[in-house]
Amino acid sequence: MDAFPASVLVFLGAYILNVLYITVFYHRGLAHEAVILSPRMQRFVALTGSWVTGIDAKAWVCMHRLHHRHSDTKQDPHSPVHGGVFGLFRKQLLAYRKVLVALIRHHKDYEKVVADLDIEVSPVNARQLWYLPYLAHLAIGLALGLLSGSAWIGAAFVLGISSHPIEGWAVNALAHSFGYRNYATDDNSRNNSWVALLVAGEGYQNNHHRYPDEARFSHRWFEWDWGYQLCQLLSLFGVLRITRSTRT
Repeated sequence: MDAFPASVLVFLGAYILNVLYITVFYHRGLAHEAVILSPRMQRFVALTGSWVTGIDAKAWVCMHRLHHRHSDTKQDPHSPVHGGVFGLFRKQLLAYRKVLVALIRHHKDYEKVVADLDIEVSPVNARQLWYLPYLAHLAIGLALGLLSGSAWIGAAFVLGISSHPIEGWAVNALAHSFGYRNYATDDNSRNNSWVALLVAGEGYQNNHHRYPDEARFSHRWFEWDWGYQLCQLLSLFGVLRITRSTRT
């Protein structure tokens, strides 16, 4: 296989794996219980999530729940209202670090937000070795490049597996600034079809903020939530169970 098509396939595989952890396991599963993971699967996700995404599962869930609780107010950890569309990239990184440190130090206000989760901060982050997953990504990318004889293939893996900061920025900034609204929510959430296409339906933020514990983010005939299709696929193999829709 030529290097370019192989690079595309490697990028897509790594990208989808990254998205799978964030949108299905972290978001729809741990944060909202729109899909139910078994206790064993929860622990597996908590242990492996940092290695796959570079982001701690418990800290991500805590920050996301705070986002819903204080959406687009000054207490929102990642709102473009107070961080700006482009400034939000740095703001969400600082907010994540703040939440992670608070959980490591067992800050009661933050622990209450995720008191229902029977998982701990991953050992990698608890021991302040947060950089190891990124080094592992680089090492795997280097190995793929050497074995295939193509630097493009190695780079494709690294870009795909390390894509969450860009995905998160697109959802938090663009889908709270640009798009249409199906529901009159009390925040600035929007449905941004381009973000939804790129980030597994996550761009339908207005739909999600109206019904946060629904596994399917698409509500109209032209909306496509391929993250929900990942949920359906995994449910066939017993990895998770999709809960009933909250909409009537």
